Amino acid sequence: MLSKLCPCFPCRRRRAEEHSSERGDHLLSKTTMRNKTDGVKQNCFLSMFSFCWTPKAPAATDGPPPTEQEEPPKEIPTYEQILQAKLYCEAGRLLIEREERLFGEIQDPEAATGHQEEVTELEVCRRELLVLVLETLRLSLKPVEVGGAAALVSAVKAVEQEEAQDRLWGQRGRTPPAWRPCGWKELHDSTLRDLVEERMDSPSTVPPTNQVGQSSVQADVCAMGRQLKEDLLQVASVVRSCYPPEHNIGHLYVKAYHRTFSARLRMIADFGLEDKDCTFLLLWVNENYPQELQKTELAGEMDVAALGKLLPEELLKPLEDQFLSGQQEELTTFVGRILEDAKDKWNKGEEPSREDGFFVSPVSYDIIQLINDKVTSAEKVVGDLQKARTITRQLNDLMQRFKIFQNDVIKQNKTSSRPVVKAHLGCIQQFRDFLNMKRHLFTEEVWDDCLHVLTDMKLSAQEYLLKPVHEVLKPEYRKLGTRDWLNKNLFISLLHGLEEELQGLQGSIGSCHQELLRKLHQEVTVEYVRRLLKGAKLKDEGQQVKACNTVRDNAESLHELFVKMGSEDVWLKDILTKIAEVLRLQDLPAIQMQVASLGTDYPDLSKNHVLALLKLKTNLSNADRRSVTDVLSDIGGSGGREAAPTFFSEVRV
Repeated sequence: MLSKLCPCFPCRRRRAEEHSSERGDHLLSKTTMRNKTDGVKQNCFLSMFSFCWTPKAPAATDGPPPTEQEEPPKEIPTYEQILQAKLYCEAGRLLIEREERLFGEIQDPEAATGHQEEVTELEVCRRELLVLVLETLRLSLKPVEVGGAAALVSAVKAVEQEEAQDRLWGQRGRTPPAWRPCGWKELHDSTLRDLVEERMDSPSTVPPTNQVGQSSVQADVCAMGRQLKEDLLQVASVVRSCYPPEHNIGHLYVKAYHRTFSARLRMIADFGLEDKDCTFLLLWVNENYPQELQKTELAGEMDVAALGKLLPEELLKPLEDQFLSGQQEELTTFVGRILEDAKDKWNKGEEPSREDGFFVSPVSYDIIQLINDKVTSAEKVVGDLQKARTITRQLNDLMQRFKIFQNDVIKQNKTSSRPVVKAHLGCIQQFRDFLNMKRHLFTEEVWDDCLHVLTDMKLSAQEYLLKPVHEVLKPEYRKLGTRDWLNKNLFISLLHGLEEELQGLQGSIGSCHQELLRKLHQEVTVEYVRRLLKGAKLKDEGQQVKACNTVRDNAESLHELFVKMGSEDVWLKDILTKIAEVLRLQDLPAIQMQVASLGTDYPDLSKNHVLALLKLKTNLSNADRRSVTDVLSDIGGSGGREAAPTFFSEVRV
């Protein structure tokens, strides 16, 4: 126990009054301090606390007196020394002991009226202690000024101690002292919330040099963000260890900073913002702030999602609309410029550049990069892909402009038109790949509409490039329908002309050129079958066998030529081979089986096609032909081969 009190009551009372007025007397209870005019004698404070400061006399014993070698009694610190040492928990315990002496051992609090002077003095001491505890809490994020974590630990224990005493009085069923319940826990929490607001209002962090030139809005938000980050780091590394785990002090600080940051951003968002500041604010709300919280050491103690957005929906939506509208306008403007630049070059007669021998255009690459960057960045800014991809709603109109440009190129048919169209085939393929691989960047409507436009553009480009080939080969096609079509030399002439024309088709990128060749391969085969079905009749088995061999040879030659040029559509050769087999067969059941096989593999084979083929075999009766065509009815609805390519629907008979 302590031996004495250091300062007298009047001095200490004046000191407490100064502390109360300077350090936030508004936080304390309604208890008033004693009037200065009270004539308290200088030694009253010592007498009132003599029960705990004056050590008890040692008990008498029968043994020998202590020897000179015994250690002298240790000096017990005074109450003032305890406060100066920031041992707030110990100081609070002494005051609680005095409170118990004055109020705890009596049934009627009115009985303490005889000790009113001591009660008043105790109240003053409690106020002084509270001021020091609250001051320590206010400096808890500045450990150097606090004097180390030990002072904060002691202050926290003092608060817990007072809370425990409040609960004890609540259980006694008697009238407590005027200061009970004292509510130090509520004062603790409100003090920390006030502290957070003060630090966010006046951030002390130094901005990085790379942020020079920011707007005032951006500078303010960044300063608050840096302060939040530094303070939460201090809470995680130092302050948290000063509290018992059940206090979850980290969560209290996070909620306080979140609430304060949100309030400051609301005030900023209430004013009209320029597009740059609008984007910056949304990015902070939806990406930067959540990421910063997740990076802190306190992330495991809180549910970031449960904190909610920094801004409410009624403030976010106008900002999002402003941002998305601006992004959509930028996308439309930039894509328009890309298309206009390509059109200007074509009007000047410039051919597209070549890469590895292929004509290429920057249109698709530039637009794809622009769309990908815009939507991806917009998703980060607004924090929602569904909202971000609305900026592509005008993409279908932009693709239509691209289509109109290509139609003009084809219609005018300038010297540079074919190279431009070959380059466009590469653009179309790149656009299709992008739409399919990045489908999530587009709404379903935009995705579907754009693919339709690109399909039309591809077919139009292929038709433009292949039409001259068919015009050159048209005389050779006509020979296939004559009586001399079994002459091998006729087809060789067709192959030579076709090979020459194939050279002129080169210039598109690999996959597009291969697709172009496949289309030509199919069109030539279609024309061959069409001419065959309208050709001269085969009167006997000998002519039919010769026709079978000729068709097989032609199919093989055609296949070899296109394979050499890049097409590998084996199924076209298979069609000609099966047609040739029908010509060779004489047994009716065998013919029926062959036609059934052909119809199963190619469901678009119609009765008209079969009849035209059978009419070449003049030795078949009409009844035989009907029995063969009936086979198609039997296999109808079987579904045919899965994903079977269309062929006979292109053959007009």
